[in-house]
Amino acid sequence: MLTKMIAAVAVFAALSIHPALAADFTFAALGDTPYTREDEARFPDLIAELNRQKLAFVVHVGDFKSADTPCTDELFLQRRDWFSYSHHPFVFVPGDNEWTDCTRLRAGRYDALLRLARLREIFFRDEHSLGQIRLVLDRQHGYVEHSRWRQEGVLFVTLNVPGPNNHARAHPQEFRVRSAALIEWLDQSFELARRERLKGVVILMQANPWVSPTGHYFGFRELLAAFAGQTRRFPGEVLLVHGDTHRYRVDKPLRDLATREQVANFTRVEVFGYPTMNWVRIRVSEESGRVRFHVTPGS
Repeated sequence: MLTKMIAAVAVFAALSIHPALAADFTFAALGDTPYTREDEARFPDLIAELNRQKLAFVVHVGDFKSADTPCTDELFLQRRDWFSYSHHPFVFVPGDNEWTDCTRLRAGRYDALLRLARLREIFFRDEHSLGQIRLVLDRQHGYVEHSRWRQEGVLFVTLNVPGPNNHARAHPQEFRVRSAALIEWLDQSFELARRERLKGVVILMQANPWVSPTGHYFGFRELLAAFAGQTRRFPGEVLLVHGDTHRYRVDKPLRDLATREQVANFTRVEVFGYPTMNWVRIRVSEESGRVRFHVTPGS
């Protein structure tokens, strides 16, 4: 029995290190929902719809409530329970409505950092995802909401980047420390992907870093520079999935900050958001040895 267990662990380790010969899987992404009582009444049906799909996992990219909904422990626990109804592994990425906006009067005038600490206790308390089948995740020390995992030769990376300005204006010190940590996590993740010859990297976060095209500093300059630099050095495809501005789209907005040239192997997907309750289907496949992302509305 012990010999069989050791062999099984060895096989699992080998599969987690070496990419599959040909990626072919689908995952679901959603965010900025549920916001209203009507949304809350419909949200379990959305989870049930996802449960009927053939999916590798589901990712919620943040804002599981409106900015003015009180940031109570009871609501946090309810959302965790709903996410746990997922038959698939379920990964949650925090958004601004869950912590930075909790300082608002209607949201309860909470301390944002204390709400972030509570999110970590409720949603990121161990190395596993949510859902009835659970992924094993690597987590960053001190920023456990930053996670990563592999799926068939593709690396998935989560970042705590809240809209609309990455908390840079309200709390510059918190922003600077967290920004350094998330860029370190991003750099380490791309180094891992290059070292293991993975074929794609998918980044998952809440904020839309292109909300201000004027060039002014809004908390995303270093992050966009890191995206551009790491993507240019990565031979495969890179996909960013985010929410924040509630507009479903698929495009290529990333440009080198110095040359203004488009970074061709970088694609952005923004998920639906309030008032539209829908999910995004992302199929990952290979064509001629290169990973491709096929993006369509879920329903």
